[in-house]
Amino acid sequence: MALRSFCKLIAAGCAALTLSGAVFAGAAAPRRVVAQQVSPSAWFVQGDAALGTPANRNFISNAGFVVTPAGVVVIDALGSPQLARELLDEIARVTPRPVTHVVVTHYHADHIYGLQEFRKRGARIVAHRAALEYIHSDTAASRLRASRADLAPWIDERTELVVPDQWIDGPGELVVGGTRLLLQPVGPAHTPEDLVVLLASEGVLFAGDMVFRGRIPFVGQADSRQWIAALDTLLKMEPQVVVPGHGPLSTTAREDLRLTRDYLAYLRETMGKAAKEMEPFDEAYARADWSRFEHLPLFRAANRMNAYNTYLLMERQVP
Repeated sequence: MALRSFCKLIAAGCAALTLSGAVFAGAAAPRRVVAQQVSPSAWFVQGDAALGTPANRNFISNAGFVVTPAGVVVIDALGSPQLARELLDEIARVTPRPVTHVVVTHYHADHIYGLQEFRKRGARIVAHRAALEYIHSDTAASRLRASRADLAPWIDERTELVVPDQWIDGPGELVVGGTRLLLQPVGPAHTPEDLVVLLASEGVLFAGDMVFRGRIPFVGQADSRQWIAALDTLLKMEPQVVVPGHGPLSTTAREDLRLTRDYLAYLRETMGKAAKEMEPFDEAYARADWSRFEHLPLFRAANRMNAYNTYLLMERQVP
């Protein structure tokens, strides 16, 4: 139990990494929330490939939405109430129809701090039941407290953790205005509650943080073995377009899914070998060849922590 608690502490610390002092004179203007069309019915907005800061307003993740004849289904709610309001404004520019549902791919802060704005507009929040433990955990509460300090004024005392209106426990469909969306649980992987959304009629997969495109994934407390298996499941869906949780739209789904998969597999290979041979982590990390991945954004910020968490995981998993 001591090791498990320590792992959770490390993961929480990594998830809470921010650069709260990074507001410099002459800094570039923050990225705007701008809807990009993906298919006839689907759209998405793209956040920065960065850690959350006051300067970027915690706009570091993606969100999507699907317009149906009866309303709009949103996938993820972005990292602050202000960003959610801007997303709602973008949706209103695309269609006058109301948002009926928000599907949460997982309960990491950069995807859920905007939920309260959608609830105010009458949207129904849908998530996988495995998120319930996290929502009521000390980790979630401490993460919110840290965000109120580190990401002010975008996260403040009025920002809340929103409990879903509808839990799902297995694969299902959400049908709005005759448009069918497959809700497919794929966790525990990146998180216990991982959920992807497939608009099969248009070949669009909203992958959440199962896919990080063009940047290093945040591994945290992920079960990387299950994550790799889940990516194989996504490949079998054969989407034409993937909206990742982070990074630009993918029209080369197989290639981009493999990048995340290969990174996780390399972590497991190198750290698993070190754990099995009881090699100290620092020595194993220094010896590993990171050249395939070190050019990617956030490598320096995330890779060492990803490797360390994987090392601890492999200590428990290797025979």
